[in-house]
Amino acid sequence: MLVDYLDTAMERASYEKIEGEQPYYGEIEGFRGLWAAGSTLEECRRNLRRALEDWIFFSVARGMDLPPRATSFRR
Repeated sequence: MLVDYLDTAMERASYEKIEGEQPYYGEIEGFRGLWAAGSTLEECRRNLRRALEDWIFFSVARGMDLPPRATSFRR
């Protein structure tokens, strides 16, 4: 169940190329404050997934609500 949630959330990720040492930036709509960067797009994706996992665990530990299952989001 958690893996499905992570996978569908990651499908909603958006990426852009920015100036800097780590020129790839990614975020997921609906996950406030969640973002990651990387030297390559693949590294950015890996970093974003790790950040998403940490974000979820932190939110649960704090008793905060998670966004609804990502499949219910509308683009």
